[in-house]
Amino acid sequence: MTQPAHFQPHPDLGELRYEGKAKRVYATADPAVYIVEYKDDATAFNGVKKAQIGGKGAINNAITAAIYPQLEAAGIPTHFIEKLSEREQRVKAVEIVPVEVIVRNVAAGSFSKRLNIEEGTPLPRPVVEYCYKSDALGDPLINTDTAVSLGWATETELARIRELALQVRDFLTPFFLARGIKLIDFKLEFGKLADGSIVLADEISPDTCRFWDAETNEKMDKDRFRRDLGGVEDAYAEMLKRVTQGV
Repeated sequence: MTQPAHFQPHPDLGELRYEGKAKRVYATADPAVYIVEYKDDATAFNGVKKAQIGGKGAINNAITAAIYPQLEAAGIPTHFIEKLSEREQRVKAVEIVPVEVIVRNVAAGSFSKRLNIEEGTPLPRPVVEYCYKSDALGDPLINTDTAVSLGWATETELARIRELALQVRDFLTPFFLARGIKLIDFKLEFGKLADGSIVLADEISPDTCRFWDAETNEKMDKDRFRRDLGGVEDAYAEMLKRVTQGV
């Protein structure tokens, strides 16, 4: 595991519990608490395209740490506890539900390709889609019957996840628009606490959301990396600036 030369891991880090494409999750002495470390690694097309984006980990950590307390204040439970360092945050230990949720406000990306809808077409109502969280399978689209039948989540859990995902959408859409950003679509992950309650996990960042400038429609997210548009670091930095400077 490579780290930036200046990076000093938090002293509470315990055993590495999970490593994904963009983050590492560590145990701590408290079984109810994990530490998440954000990486600069970038991937696209289910890991086929890989690179390092300088400062990405710190930016995504900062954006998530700025937004999650505001989601909590809006009544949306999350796993976030506190930001520990430039790249690390302390979170509640959760069992990730292996069903990713995509909420779409505007047609873009794979949705446009699958259904032959011009990218940028506003959707009359938000579209909620589900994927099985599996890097090996490329996170395939599923429906809720599949998730229940295969034991990935219960109907009650999926109903709660959909409810929370739409609450996140209702908060984030005007939040970003007030900062000159259109929230095109976004991916969420949810986890279960020890008591079985569902909370928002993972992150809100240019890695997991499509952000377009409200005036120019310039892409300000990982599509700049996916599509070789250049200016990836600048777009991420601009998103952090807009999120943290307020309205």
